[in-house]
Amino acid sequence: MKNLIPLFTALAVATPLYAEPVTPSIVVASPMSEGVVRKIDAANGRLTLRHGPIANLDMPPMTMVFRVQSPELLNAIKVGDTVKFHAEKINGVFTVRTIQVVP
Repeated sequence: MKNLIPLFTALAVATPLYAEPVTPSIVVASPMSEGVVRKIDAANGRLTLRHGPIANLDMPPMTMVFRVQSPELLNAIKVGDTVKFHAEKINGVFTVRTIQVVP
């Protein structure tokens, strides 16, 4: 019995060390990135943007193709528009979740 007391004490102390971190209930919004629409492929739900840095993806400025989360996002933009957008990597695919034309 004397040998079990140190064991139980060690387990009681060690359990919080291996506990999963609590996920915050409030998601911190990432800033929008800026870009210029170079091409719209509505049939495939894709969009080519020449963009500045994308902070939440740790991505430098470049021109690349993004998938759009919702095809309706493409209705509000046209080639040549300067836009602000938010992109994420969803299931391994860079995806624009929101986009708006900069006046």
